Amino acid sequence: MTSESIPVELVGVRIELPSNQPIVLLKELHGTRYLPIWIGAPEATAIAFALEEVETQRPLTHDLLKDSIQALGGRIDRIVVTELRDGIYYADLVFDVDSEEVIVSSRPSDAIALAARTEAPIYVFPGVLDEAGVELKDEDSDEEVVVERFKDFLESVDPEDFRTT
Repeated sequence: MTSESIPVELVGVRIELPSNQPIVLLKELHGTRYLPIWIGAPEATAIAFALEEVETQRPLTHDLLKDSIQALGGRIDRIVVTELRDGIYYADLVFDVDSEEVIVSSRPSDAIALAARTEAPIYVFPGVLDEAGVELKDEDSDEEVVVERFKDFLESVDPEDFRTT
């Protein structure tokens, strides 16, 4: 699966203004495309907490799932954003359980929240990046410049722009 998938990194979670809609932003490791995925506020918080290494008194849902997977002897091998259909992204959690690959369908936001907690690599199928990827040429690799360019892009689009007909 990874041979046909494109490796990406989790840049972070941003808020799209003026709608205040959270977006998780992925970037090609060996390219210039970014993939914005609109997500819910609870999932955005879960991802942000993982990235900021926030410790909570009690495990959050994604922490509980991570701990359960580990307690059962499995590990998350990778997550893959597999499809964009009717404006909805789809993803798979790929587990290694007793040296067997087990694939479970997931919302991308939940998969990314788990990847952020387990350092599992994230991949995207090429067709998804071809359809919804945003190319931001980055002459210098300053993340603030990239984020500003992405904000400019967000001002010119609407989530409906990513719906397929």
